Amino acid sequence: MPEREDDHLTPATRLLEKRREMAEVDQALLAQKEEFQMKMESLQQRREELERKECDLKEQLLKFDHFLKENDSKKARALKKADEERDSKKHKDKEIEKLKVEKSKLEKDKSKLQEKLDRFKIYHTYMEKVLEAGEEFGEMRDIIARYDTLTATHEDLLEQDQRNQEVIEKERQNLMKYSEEKDNEILSCNNQLSGLQTQLDTAQSEAVKWESAWTHIKNTAATKTLTLGRIKMAARNLYQLVKRHQRQSAEEEETHEQLAQ
Repeated sequence: MPEREDDHLTPATRLLEKRREMAEVDQALLAQKEEFQMKMESLQQRREELERKECDLKEQLLKFDHFLKENDSKKARALKKADEERDSKKHKDKEIEKLKVEKSKLEKDKSKLQEKLDRFKIYHTYMEKVLEAGEEFGEMRDIIARYDTLTATHEDLLEQDQRNQEVIEKERQNLMKYSEEKDNEILSCNNQLSGLQTQLDTAQSEAVKWESAWTHIKNTAATKTLTLGRIKMAARNLYQLVKRHQRQSAEEEETHEQLAQ
């Protein structure tokens, strides 16, 4: 039906229709182009916004990293400072303790000096009274000079006494050494004497033993001599008796000599 209508249209009408259609297409294309352009602009804006956000994020990350590094650095500095303060506190505590000890020592020294000063006040008062009482010393320095002289003399006497004590001690050591040597000699002599006494006792014991043996030998010899004499006498009597009959006095004498041998 439309084609039949187009058949009744003139070329001019068709051209106008085509132009209208072309205008509509161009309008549609323009609308699409504008829409596309708007979308592209929107995308560009979003892209730029994303890039901006990315840059912001990178910047924030850099700042955060810098913050972390700075925080670590601050933490390290804080720890180092804390360690230094702790070491400083320990050092100060030691110094305080040292100062306390020194203070205590100084207070003790002060107390001792005060006590010494109190004791010296007595001498000062005494010297003032000496000056007031006599005319020997004109000023207190004269008393001090006299005291120094007496002190020097006293020290000389002490040194002399020390030397004498050293001499006495040396002589005492020599005497002890001499006594010890003599004691050793006496002990050695006593040991020798004891040995000689033992030898003497042994010799006396042996002498008694040999004397007893000698007495026994002498007694035995006397008995044997007596027996031998009796035997000799009996033999002689027998010999004389025999020779009496033979009258041989000369042979009797010879026999007697043989028996005597």
